[in-house]
Amino acid sequence: MEKLENKIRVERAKKNITQAELGDIVGISRQAIFAIEHGGVSPRITICIKMAIYFGVPVDYLFNLKNE
Repeated sequence: MEKLENKIRVERAKKNITQAELGDIVGISRQAIFAIEHGGVSPRITICIKMAIYFGVPVDYLFNLKNE
């Protein structure tokens, strides 16, 4: 089984922004950002792209699949 991991928290820390601020930037709620960061849900591809653009990183750096 594969799990979608991400580096959102790391990138947020670099920019010193909160989950709520990132949510406002990409158009989703703070709760959704929390759920994505903790692997509870997989985001839509459009959200992945918006985050990658905002952080200035490739999508495949920000999100990656890990085999369990």
